[in-house]
Amino acid sequence: MSFIKTKFIHFLRLVFPSSYTELAIFLFFVTCYGILGSYIAIHYRIIFDNRIPWDAYFSFDNKSILMTGGSFERHPLSYYFFNWVREFSLFISGGKMDSTFRLTLAWLSNIIISLNIIQVYKYVRNIIRLPFNLSLLIILFFGVFSTNILLSFTPENFTYTLFLLSLYNYYAAIKLKKEEKTPALALSLAAISIGGLTITNFVKVFIPVLFEKNLFKNWKKLGSAALRVSIAAICYILLYLNRIDFKYETIFSKTNQQYEKFSNVETMPTWDMILSFFFGGNILFPSFILSDKHNMQGFAFKGLYMDLYSSVFSYLFIGIILILISWSYLKNFKNKWVQVIMISFFIDIVIHCMMRFGLHTSYIYGGHFVFVYPLMLGWLFYAYAGSAKILSFLTVTVSILFVYLLANNWFRMSEFFWFMETYYQ
Repeated sequence: MSFIKTKFIHFLRLVFPSSYTELAIFLFFVTCYGILGSYIAIHYRIIFDNRIPWDAYFSFDNKSILMTGGSFERHPLSYYFFNWVREFSLFISGGKMDSTFRLTLAWLSNIIISLNIIQVYKYVRNIIRLPFNLSLLIILFFGVFSTNILLSFTPENFTYTLFLLSLYNYYAAIKLKKEEKTPALALSLAAISIGGLTITNFVKVFIPVLFEKNLFKNWKKLGSAALRVSIAAICYILLYLNRIDFKYETIFSKTNQQYEKFSNVETMPTWDMILSFFFGGNILFPSFILSDKHNMQGFAFKGLYMDLYSSVFSYLFIGIILILISWSYLKNFKNKWVQVIMISFFIDIVIHCMMRFGLHTSYIYGGHFVFVYPLMLGWLFYAYAGSAKILSFLTVTVSILFVYLLANNWFRMSEFFWFMETYYQ
């Protein structure tokens, strides 16, 4: 019993704030995001409108996800998870899909995204071991990313995926630091939860295993890793097949349909979509464009999408970010923690930039990788801990980027409020 109790306490300390500083940071973000989400939920119907299944804002599928979990070929097990989210929210609202229902959904998202912020803070403090002032700068910078702002009130797969990926990266980093292997149970739970919400993230769960100490020098360790990965994969596959009544042939047909639908958009230059949407839109809001939509049942509504960047300063901002991340990767190339982070990031780059899946709306996929930016910035600061001049240069650079990001995203959110005021009261 004491063993179970100890493990449970360790789990709570892993997931939730475990110091007064972490609690203060959590309360700060949960308050800021909470005010934003509460106002939107109470005054507007954009978070959930029973008539609008998808695309009310930035291609999020709020109603579709909440009611069905989304398409099974992309979100294999999210049906079960969002059943709990929906039923809990209905319980709080007394069975009505009203403002209380929306408010509950917004606060669930708010808490999850605030916990995501805490996971990144724990990583930069406990794994990278940055001083408090630099950790705080990185966290504040991360906190005003467009992805975090939007997901803080959006009941979507991406909201929970972002938290789970941040949590798992921190957990895996702890295991690598202690030179311990990731248990089969942890791998299985991560595969089922992370891969269950979005299938393309399934493989990311196993990346840290590749960097376990002496893995490829010891047959026993290699066999143990193969067994643990096999157990996790089998559990995941069986649950996935059970979800679709073992009609596995539908996976391939639906996947091909989805790929054809979301990878053949030629309306914008590819390089610009990669910069403005994949690398940029999940951090720095561009301008917005309106679209006429309908739910295929006679109800017309307005949708909001991100446009390509139109300002040279936006491209400069993203360019600097990419230079810093690339600099960090090259400087820390032999660092196993950095390799885990970047290999995970490369998976998304291949899927969205090279295979072009969903590239025209790739700003919504930030929930799969935006945590990479603050972690890589943290490792860049770490690499120059002994150089006061470069450290000062990096601190000033990130501070300027933070001020510009805050000003830009504040302004763009005012435009978002105009959109809601006009079409979603």
